[in-house]
Amino acid sequence: MPSTISIADFVNVVKSNSSRWTHESFPKRRGFAWKEGYGAFSVSKSEEKKVIKYIHDQSHHHAKRTFKDEFLEFLNRYEIEYDERYLWS
Repeated sequence: MPSTISIADFVNVVKSNSSRWTHESFPKRRGFAWKEGYGAFSVSKSEEKKVIKYIHDQSHHHAKRTFKDEFLEFLNRYEIEYDERYLWS
């Protein structure tokens, strides 16, 4: 993502375009909608291969544990403050 684009603007474009694609590609899924919020985390260039591998293997990770468990572990590992009441609503 270029440094000239804010994370909020980028997420807005991704949500808008992917919603349009989903509605056009799957007309019976008209109820699809993104949640209001989002999470964004930066990753250094030196970790790029590791992140790509993680994304590639993501279905294997989630076969062993839920996204919720994995996400909470991530937040705790990197000492990111959060209020769980607002994560899953």
